[in-house]
Amino acid sequence: MVKKAEEKDLRAAAEMAVMMWSSHSVEDLLSEFAETVNSEKAQVFLKHVQDIPAGFAQCGLRHDYVEGTNSSPVGYLEGIFVKEEYRKRGYAKELLSACENWAKKQGCTEFASDCELNNKGSFDFHKSMGFKEANRVICFTKRL
Repeated sequence: MVKKAEEKDLRAAAEMAVMMWSSHSVEDLLSEFAETVNSEKAQVFLKHVQDIPAGFAQCGLRHDYVEGTNSSPVGYLEGIFVKEEYRKRGYAKELLSACENWAKKQGCTEFASDCELNNKGSFDFHKSMGFKEANRVICFTKRL
C-alpha cells in the first residue's frame, strides 16, 4: 500500500532517506519532511508491506525552469528509495505513480527528475519508467 506520509511516518521516511542521502542526518530530514507533509507544494509517499515501511518517494512542484520542460509548475521527483530486500517488486513504480498522480492533481502536465551521472541504478530506473534524458550537466565550484 502506498500512502501520503503523515507526521507519525516521518521518522521511517527519514531513516530510509539517509540510506540514499548519506550526507544528511535523520534529524535534518525529519525537519525537511515535516515541512513537506504540511506543504501544498510538496509531498512524501510511503510504501508499506505488511505494515513495514519498504520505500518512500519525495516529490514537489518546481516553478523555476526545469531542463527539458515547457510548462510551469512541473512535478519533480526529489528522491525515491526502496529498501534492498523489497526491490524488483514494482514498489518504486507504485511510489512514482503516486507522485505523478499528486502532480496531476496540482495542475502539472509534465513531470521531471534527475540523477547523478554515475548512478546507473537510478538512470536505469528512470529510463524504464518512461523518462527521457533531457541533458547532462557537470557542475563546477571553486573557492574565492
